[in-house]
Amino acid sequence: MFLHVTAAKHIEDYRVEVSFNNGKKGIADLAEALKGPVFESLRNKTSFSRLQVDEELETIVWPNGADLAPEYIYFQAFKHEPELQSQFKQWGYIS
Repeated sequence: MFLHVTAAKHIEDYRVEVSFNNGKKGIADLAEALKGPVFESLRNKTSFSRLQVDEELETIVWPNGADLAPEYIYFQAFKHEPELQSQFKQWGYIS
């Protein structure tokens, strides 16, 4: 099953309440993703808060064209859950 973002809501700072097509819902802190030229403008919290879910891409996007992989958002939301560690290792987010 491919993982998709079904809903996202900015909470505060760089934290987003996010829901996935597998039924899981959590809070992802996306501050670590804001590196490089595409994401630099999103360090401005007002710009960051303009996120939305693109129905075609099925992930979070911003008006400046930036987007994040659903797997990365999922990792940020659930990285401390022991039962998901093997999946995150497969995806290369942990070693």
